[in-house]
Amino acid sequence: MIGIRTYILGAVLAAGVTAGCSSLKGVVDPDEMTTTEERRKGDFGKVLGENILRYRGPARGDAAVSPIAVNAYLWRASLDTLAFMPLASADTLGGVIITDWYTPPESPNERLKMTVYILSRELRADGLRVAVFRQARDGDGGWSDAAVKRDTASELENIILTRARELRVASVPK
Repeated sequence: MIGIRTYILGAVLAAGVTAGCSSLKGVVDPDEMTTTEERRKGDFGKVLGENILRYRGPARGDAAVSPIAVNAYLWRASLDTLAFMPLASADTLGGVIITDWYTPPESPNERLKMTVYILSRELRADGLRVAVFRQARDGDGGWSDAAVKRDTASELENIILTRARELRVASVPK
């Protein structure tokens, strides 16, 4: 099982190679973050804050900067929280993280899959949704859908929100 840090390292290396070998300008410093309206006006002097990540697309002048509309703390906290599960997909543009099926070592006859939706640029409780799917092994050795405890998704949301707040506090200069 490859860890999340390996995935992130691979993505960073791939982005560096792509930026060096193509017409991409590379990743923008988080201090240069702007809102969509400021980008339309061409005013890059204002900073929205740490809530938006940006990247530069193919070179078309200064207007080629596009927002990634997710809260950076919620994104990182979600990845940290789900690090024990294999990732199937992580879409920073759409704010969706989908895990692959995970079988806990202590219960080999069940498996879990989760989807995290980051819905906001702000660090807010309603900016995050988690969907949990569970399957149990049936008598034939196949998998069938099983009920998930009612509070499981909200408990995971709370864990992610707590971690996001910790990350935000840790990033504030002292």
